[in-house]
Order: sequence, then structure tokens, then C-alpha cells
Amino acid sequence: MIGPFLNAFGILLGAFFGLVLRGGFSRRTQDFLKSGLGAFAALFGLRLVWENLHGSMAEGGRHLAIALLAIVLGAVLGRLLKLQKHSNRLGRRAADMLGAAQKNPPGPAGDGLTAVTVLYCAAPLGIVGAVADGLQDFFQLLALKAAMDGLAMMGFVKLFRWPVALAALPVFVFMDAMATAIRLCARPWLEAHGLTGIVGITAGLLVCTMALVILELRRVELANYLPSLLVAPFLARLLA
Repeated sequence: MIGPFLNAFGILLGAFFGLVLRGGFSRRTQDFLKSGLGAFAALFGLRLVWENLHGSMAEGGRHLAIALLAIVLGAVLGRLLKLQKHSNRLGRRAADMLGAAQKNPPGPAGDGLTAVTVLYCAAPLGIVGAVADGLQDFFQLLALKAAMDGLAMMGFVKLFRWPVALAALPVFVFMDAMATAIRLCARPWLEAHGLTGIVGITAGLLVCTMALVILELRRVELANYLPSLLVAPFLARLLA
């Protein structure tokens, strides 16, 4: 699994360029990069869906319908568990640390390391990416996250100096542990029951939704949709 390694490497690379380059990107360049990242997110999401559609057209349509139903039920479960509220709470704490550093740079290295680690580890794209990497060796999602995290790190390192780049280590450990757990624990059971495909389709649809958020086309409570990855295989087995 190279996805976690790529994610950590992207953070370190972003820190390097953030320290070397004095000025930031222009607004036009930022918009271009944002559009490119959103396009790649949509592309990888659709590719993940396509690679997991097997059988006849009717069978493929059935799998898509199950994945969409799993997303709806997963969102309901996510709201009941208040996942987005918990995610927002973590995000606000990290934002407070970043805001304090912006007012009086450089900020405390410990605060910067904590804030950046929380933001990177709690990102929905990272969670879905670790699942896809551990389940089907689909590392492209974490590669995309590596690019996004690296670009963000270019700004973070200017606020907190070089120690904030050490966030690459806990991010690597977290993502690698999650992907390894999926590979060793969930993957054998899913493969034995022919359910890896439905999880891949659901993950791909979630990534397509994330593309809308990256492009700022729609506001979506992404954390609430994460339980759909757990709902999908059990729903598919129930409806088999």
C-alpha cells in the first residue's frame, strides 16, 4: 500500500516548497489548482465506480441503486451519530489555532502540529482513500489527498515554521493503520462474500460528491456520509 506513503511525502514536499518559496500562489493560480483537484477527484471517483461495475447492465444498475440507498441510509446514521458536528468541533479548534498564528506569526509549533494533524487525519477523503487502498489497492485517492495536503502545508509552514512538517509522521501512521486494518480484517470477509465491489462503488460515489465540495459547487456534510461504507456491504448482502 503506497497511498499512506504518498500522503506523507506530499506533506513533506509541500513544507519544503513553503519554506523555499517566499510568495504564495496568485488567486488565479489557486483557482486553477482548485479546479484541477476537483476534476481529478471526479475522475478518480468515476473510475472507482466503473472498475467495480461487473456483469450485465441490469446487474450494474442494481449495484448502483444499492450504493445510492446505502449512501442515503449512511447519511441518516451519520446524522444520528452527529459525525459532522464532531468533525466541525475539531475543525473549529484547529481553525482557532491557525487564526491565532495568523495574527501573530509564527505560532507555537505544538499548536501548529496539533491543528494540522487533526485537519489531515479527519479529512473524509483520507478515510475513504484508506478504505479504497486497503480494500482494492486503489491508492489514487490518497495521492490526490497528498497534493491537497501539500498545497495546504505550503501555507501552514509559513505560520508555524518547519516543525509543523512533522505532521507527516502521525498522518502516515494513521492512514497506514487504517488501510492495514481494512486489508487484514475487512477485506477477507468482503472478498469471501463478493462484496468488495459494492463498497468500491459507494466509495466512488462519495468521492464524486467530494469533488463538488472541492469545486465549491455545493456544501455537503461529508462526515455524515462516511457510515455508508459500512452500510453498503450489509445492505447488499441483505438484498442478495
